[in-house]
Amino acid sequence: MAWMTRANAPPRTRRERLGDGPARGPHRARAMSGSGAGSRGGGARTRGNLLPGCPPRPPPGVMDLSVPGYSPSFKRPPETLRLRRKRGRSLGAAERPEPATRRAARAAGLPLRPFPAAGRGGGGGPAGARRNPFARLDNRPRAASEPPEGPPRGQQEAPGRFLDSNQENDLLWEEKVPERTAITELHQTPHVSFSESDIPPSESTELPVDWSIKTRLLFTSSQPFTWADHLKAQEEAQGIIQHCRATEVTLPQSIQDPKLSTELRCAFQRSLIYWLHPALSWLPLFPRIGADRKMAGKTTPWSNDETLQHVLMSDWSVSFTSLYNLLKTKLCPYFYVCTYQFTILFRAAGLAGYDVITALISPTTRGIREAMKNEGIEFSLPLIKENGPEKRKASGTGLRHGEEQAISDEDEEESFSWLEEMGVQDKIKKPDVLSIKLRKEIHEVQMDHRPESVVLVKGMNTFTLLNFLINCKSLIATSGPQAGLPPTLLSPVAFRGATMQMLKARSVNVKTQALSGYRNQFSLEITGPIMPHSLHSVTMLLQSSQNGSFSAGLYTHEPTAVFNICPPKDNVLDKEAVHEELANCGLHPKTLDHLCRTPVLGKLSLRHVEMSDYIYNWRS
Repeated sequence: MAWMTRANAPPRTRRERLGDGPARGPHRARAMSGSGAGSRGGGARTRGNLLPGCPPRPPPGVMDLSVPGYSPSFKRPPETLRLRRKRGRSLGAAERPEPATRRAARAAGLPLRPFPAAGRGGGGGPAGARRNPFARLDNRPRAASEPPEGPPRGQQEAPGRFLDSNQENDLLWEEKVPERTAITELHQTPHVSFSESDIPPSESTELPVDWSIKTRLLFTSSQPFTWADHLKAQEEAQGIIQHCRATEVTLPQSIQDPKLSTELRCAFQRSLIYWLHPALSWLPLFPRIGADRKMAGKTTPWSNDETLQHVLMSDWSVSFTSLYNLLKTKLCPYFYVCTYQFTILFRAAGLAGYDVITALISPTTRGIREAMKNEGIEFSLPLIKENGPEKRKASGTGLRHGEEQAISDEDEEESFSWLEEMGVQDKIKKPDVLSIKLRKEIHEVQMDHRPESVVLVKGMNTFTLLNFLINCKSLIATSGPQAGLPPTLLSPVAFRGATMQMLKARSVNVKTQALSGYRNQFSLEITGPIMPHSLHSVTMLLQSSQNGSFSAGLYTHEPTAVFNICPPKDNVLDKEAVHEELANCGLHPKTLDHLCRTPVLGKLSLRHVEMSDYIYNWRS
């Protein structure tokens, strides 16, 4: 009788399963009867029999033949599932039929999203990847012939390997920018274009003046910088004395053994000195824009003490006034005021081609500009072309509220006079005054916190700006880690209440791979608030110590890069007269001559400098 599987066998009782009951069905009868002499003599049992009373085990292969895809060892998945999975992955979007409605829409030339089957087919190609439906407002893929929304990255940043070094500053710079400043370009805001004839070639014996503040300098050369390490006590003291007395030191064009040159080491010590107020050694006081993360968790006893805040602000006002008086008497060439919102550069008359004191503020907001206009401070927006009513509004001439209202009423009457001429003034609904005002001022809001919002103040208006900053309550943060902390004052010369500080410098020797093996590569790193005079002094020293061959990567504090703009000026200054008036400002004559030049970098700043055979090559 044919063997029956367990699935087809009739059910057994509990007694039959234990071996006490009679066998039911042919399966049980054959298992108990045995076969031939093997079951009756010699006590031998057949292969399929077990102990008396136990159900027999079915012969091998019965379960394998009855259940397709069954694997008794369970070492690998069934072959049928593996083939089914492989067949599902191999099916692409091309093998699946396209709906008739989709084909009709494609024939009509309508823009369509990728076919959903392509994303599930698992083809792995670029077209099969699922697309984010929130990427664009129209929710459709960008065609190959469609131009990108913003300018290419190569036009926004200068090429070179040192560009990535500014990512940290960029993050700090963008951390304070609100969401509304993410506009790709200013609508209906013409910019002042700088002609190519004003920009010198990238190779010259002198570097262009850069008024931005650097946070890090990294010099590399094939010659060691060991002369910059471990200054002796006498050399350090002599360098400080030379700085305080403004002693002029001239170095030869090339120094054979820089490590033994005392004049070089003293001059290097002098170039690292700057003056700071307030000075709190446990707090990083530069940069201030986006510094909340670095200041978080630091001890700030003045944050909840109004008396202490008043004392700090009183001392800061005295120091600020002292710096401005030094600038006015041409004993200080320039200084910076760094707040948690913006940075201000004050320059003495004669610097950057101006015959009066100038102040550049960047970045600004509409609220700050309105407050300055209310205080009667006249200013201009150098990167915004001013014409018509916008010029009267943006120049900050300090008009009274009544005059501004009269001007706006006149403009409104002129804009709707043509409706009266046509006789349809009653049939067309005029926009309300609030809508007109918002439409006129939308471009001012869009340029907030951007380089285009830089403000230029000249002449006696800088003194009014001084009083405005001293009495401005929004100059100091009211919450956060910088709450109650006055702005930072940075100057190349000493002033009342200032503290002498030193830039940090260290030299490193590394081995780089070359064609013939490994060669020594020497580097010098300088960190801190590096002002323009320090950058020029250090490059002059390295020109002598490194025999006119070195390269440098410059890390810029991004909010100050716009200080290199040069608005058109009416007259040309006499260089000799300017040098005589600024002879006692505390700078080296060559550095002073360098800062008196007209800036040509525009909104950019120096990023990479390379000198070869005493010829500079730079990128901005």
